[in-house]
Amino acid sequence: MKKPQIGILMGSDSDMEVISGATKILDELKVPYEVSIISAHRAPEETAKYAKSAKEKGLKVLIAGAGGAAALPGTIAALTSLPVIGIPIETKSFEGIDSLFSIVSMPPGVPVATVGVNSAKNAALLACQIIALSDPKIEKILVSYKTKLKQEVLTKNNKLQKLGIKKYLKTK
Repeated sequence: MKKPQIGILMGSDSDMEVISGATKILDELKVPYEVSIISAHRAPEETAKYAKSAKEKGLKVLIAGAGGAAALPGTIAALTSLPVIGIPIETKSFEGIDSLFSIVSMPPGVPVATVGVNSAKNAALLACQIIALSDPKIEKILVSYKTKLKQEVLTKNNKLQKLGIKKYLKTK
């Protein structure tokens, strides 16, 4: 098995369903990753240890999902020089807006790239794009993936043009 290049972190197993969107795309692209449950609030020492050792382990990008106060991505970013991508996790009380605002409100000097609420798939793709800057193999995989997306859209458009919107909708 290849050495993980991406570390995926979540504050609680309640975030796992959202986080699985990142793992699915990384599995599809065959980019090695590791996943951990770690909490900036409930396990701060372990969180610091993970962040400080991530680069030594060979990780190149970290993805951290968090809801509510969303401290995990910021804490990780404060303790490593690796790029950190935050996934705001939807919450019942504020539908993830609280998580989004928390992650995008990092102070100067501690950047966290942020994707949309529950957008784990985009976090994984962004992590791959970062790695692709220095890894031609990952770049080739991404180009192929984006070509596949293009073909899917063009196929759907061709179907729409043939059937018209009313018949197209009946096929969905």
